[in-house]
Amino acid sequence: MGAQHRIILDTDIGSDVDDALALALIFGSPEAELLGVTTVYGDTLLRARLAKRFGKLSGRDMAVYQGIASPKSGREVWWPGHEGSLHDGLPQETIESEDAVAYLVREVANNPGQIDLIAIGPLTNIAAALETDPTFERNVRHLWIMGGAFGTGQTEHNFRSDDQAARTVFASALNITVTGLEVTRQVEMRRDQLELIAAAGPLGEALDADIRQWWAFWNEEWNVPHDPITVLTLLRPELFEVSGPGTVSITCDGDSAGLSTFTPDSEGRVRRVTTIDAEAVANEISTRIVKAGRLLLEIETP
Repeated sequence: MGAQHRIILDTDIGSDVDDALALALIFGSPEAELLGVTTVYGDTLLRARLAKRFGKLSGRDMAVYQGIASPKSGREVWWPGHEGSLHDGLPQETIESEDAVAYLVREVANNPGQIDLIAIGPLTNIAAALETDPTFERNVRHLWIMGGAFGTGQTEHNFRSDDQAARTVFASALNITVTGLEVTRQVEMRRDQLELIAAAGPLGEALDADIRQWWAFWNEEWNVPHDPITVLTLLRPELFEVSGPGTVSITCDGDSAGLSTFTPDSEGRVRRVTTIDAEAVANEISTRIVKAGRLLLEIETP
């Protein structure tokens, strides 16, 4: 039986560790076929090489495409500086020569209505794809977004980093499910989960090191797995409840740049995740990432 979901992951992997966790979760999900990874925001070449490295740590030689570095908003890129620092020899990792936006447009055009696009970084690449090809919004089966902080009065990093791109995406005819901070913050990754992941082969060891680096950066011993949760809204929808259709407006510029507002609308194409089974989601994240880490061990064991 083939995979149920054909996926492209658009990511700013390397800063917050949750992007790497989301990628690993996909590796451990047999119902998902990962067609390719596109990177966005900041040093997208480094991010692409890092994604490629995580693929190899799980026994996968996947296609990775370098995307747009500078936000459509013109806002300065937030760059902690630790990206990829624990991974030796990253310049040796080879990625595809085609740029991410061209790949996105081509892949969904060749497979109209068949590909789910998961966007877990700023939406710069997605907005550029919409502007490049007017049929892109019809060719994507569904867009799953991590972003926003609905009903909180707060802004969120992905939308704030490129508010202009977020506005373009939500103004399109794409069918969208969005998961905001008000949902993802209900799940925390702590030491017990980290111990499980760390024991899962080379992938688990690398994730463990990156998670600990992220904890040290914030002087904490926990993190929120925003991006793996978003992946699960596609793969395990029964663990979530979503709103009826609506629209999302994005505030641009000023102190409230990136502020997201959901408005119910029977003609809208956006649904917002509203409720989460936090315990089940946390367990699912650990289980699938551990499975991904053990796949290479099983392959290498005679």
